[in-house]
Amino acid sequence: MSEKTIPYKIYLEESEMPKQWYNVRADMKNKPAPLLNPATLQPMTYEELRPVFCDELIKQELDDTTPYIDIPQEIRDFYKMYRPSPLVRAYCLEKKLDTPAKIYYKFEGNNTSGSHKLNSAIAQAYYAKKQGLKGVTTETGAGQWGTALSMACAYLELDCKVYMVKVSYEQKPFRREVMRTYGASVTPSPSETTAVGRKILAAHPGTTGSLGCAISEAVEAATSQEGYRYVLGSVLNQVLLHQTVIGLETKAALDKYDITPDIIIGCAGGGSNLGGLISPFMGEVLRGEKNYRFIAVEPASCPSFTRGKFAYDFCDTGMVCPLAKMYTLGSGFIPSANHAGGLRYHGMSSILSQLYHDGLMEAVAVEQTSVFQAAEQFARVEGILPAPESSHAIKVAIDEALKCKETGEEKTIVFGLTGTGYFDMTAYQKFNDGEMRDSIPTDEDLQAGFDGIPRFQGNEF
Repeated sequence: MSEKTIPYKIYLEESEMPKQWYNVRADMKNKPAPLLNPATLQPMTYEELRPVFCDELIKQELDDTTPYIDIPQEIRDFYKMYRPSPLVRAYCLEKKLDTPAKIYYKFEGNNTSGSHKLNSAIAQAYYAKKQGLKGVTTETGAGQWGTALSMACAYLELDCKVYMVKVSYEQKPFRREVMRTYGASVTPSPSETTAVGRKILAAHPGTTGSLGCAISEAVEAATSQEGYRYVLGSVLNQVLLHQTVIGLETKAALDKYDITPDIIIGCAGGGSNLGGLISPFMGEVLRGEKNYRFIAVEPASCPSFTRGKFAYDFCDTGMVCPLAKMYTLGSGFIPSANHAGGLRYHGMSSILSQLYHDGLMEAVAVEQTSVFQAAEQFARVEGILPAPESSHAIKVAIDEALKCKETGEEKTIVFGLTGTGYFDMTAYQKFNDGEMRDSIPTDEDLQAGFDGIPRFQGNEF
């Protein structure tokens, strides 16, 4: 098909929207290692997970053999309010860079939450409502997940309790107020409202918090109140499953115009958007049908992939959650108060960790000043103010496009634009005022986190 016939924005018809989520684990030769009970070091069972998670979500979490899982009609109807999302050809960015590369981005910011997080929030809230629960608890970093979950809970009339990483709570008051507008209660974490929060504050007075801290508090809040369960916006298998609507739509849009990507790029914190974007394409690689280059982009201040250890570790700072086999900096690692709140998690999805360990995916860490330079360059030519998290992917997409300029190669680059940055103006102000600084942990900083990773037979690293 002639390039001239490819529009700026490729939209699918409503009838072309995915009716099933894709479970990439079904095609993985090396399955992600199971969650372990920290007391017994045995794989977590359905019954052991029931006090924490919704029943149907546990089934999805543990299922590594079913390739496609039906999306309930009620969830598909909700998706129609903001999906399908556009796949955009970045013509203006290509022209600005003077590159022969073709650049596309999947834009997930066309909803009030401003990000891709709503794709899983409505699914998890739906299953909680279906189970007859009163409400759910969760953590949030940048606030995108908390916003999305508060919207989903308001729609389904569920109570929503959010523990927001303290530094983000203070940096992003408007995110907090959107959550409250949708009926959620929002608590800065770590807090004095939970036993684990008080313990963390005693050990780290004045801490700005982390996603690991907030997870601990949210889990305690869920398990100590009847009729509540814990839900989360990234890392676990169930979340990556729901987010595959991103990749499935992207692939369908590309196929519609006979476009084959060479490089697929996503930012990586816990792994939800990256996993959702690449899963259908990764499935083709795993089945031996196609070959793509996948790049995960993380902040240099929290380099789980590029400097972490592949080991079983606690998913939370308070060590109340199961052990997950993942690339980790240690559950006690507290990253600097950088401005990519959604990428401040100490670990990475077990699915993505296994794929990275098997050499099926690359990873690169970038510094936040270079990320914001890329964000402003993108905003000025493409007209969208990107979230700091998404801007990590933009930075590397630009880098790859400039490499094409040097070599003359006409590669096709696809990246995930996970959300907008209109609640991140404090970060943009710091950058514009020249006050933003890069923070990269030393080897000694990282070793302190590694020292907290549990040691047991079979968990050598």
